[in-house]
Amino acid sequence: MNIYQKLQKIQNELKVNKGQRNNFGNYNYRSAEDILEAIKPLQEKYKVMFRITEELVEIGSNTAINSSAIAFDYEDGGQVISNATAIIDFTSKGMQMPQRTGSASSYAKKYALGNLLLIDDTKDSDALNNHGKSSKTTSAKTLPELKIGSKAYQQARDKFLKGETGLIDKLKQHYVVSKIVEQSLIKK
Repeated sequence: MNIYQKLQKIQNELKVNKGQRNNFGNYNYRSAEDILEAIKPLQEKYKVMFRITEELVEIGSNTAINSSAIAFDYEDGGQVISNATAIIDFTSKGMQMPQRTGSASSYAKKYALGNLLLIDDTKDSDALNNHGKSSKTTSAKTLPELKIGSKAYQQARDKFLKGETGLIDKLKQHYVVSKIVEQSLIKK
């Protein structure tokens, strides 16, 4: 078998549970670490090593992390590479610089691995859907507006100040978030 045949078998056999929980967004998700743990037995079985490399890159005026997930066949030397990039949010409130970089790194690694291993993330929290759990259609027209000073706004603001990332996207799943509200949430 060559690397492509081995990778296809790994993709078909791989099962990665969503072992992490986000209580604010009320959903489960999988991390890069969950994916790496799940592929370990398959590496041995198919004699394929997985490796991740990262580098800082500039995208316009933004600094980003580019992660490359590599499947390397140590029998014939073949390899397959998948990349993903995440911009580092240097304006995240409540986070130290290493946390900001680590957050972007984790995100890029997860998606590089997900692309390489064909992990379908359309049902993950990052996708804006209702996961088929409700027959009700959710659209911006049916969502309530997030208002400055409301209880939900205060809870979100507290989360921002504690350094939680990705909150705007999570909020937009449940509320209409105007630019003014968004800017007021993220400023000190």
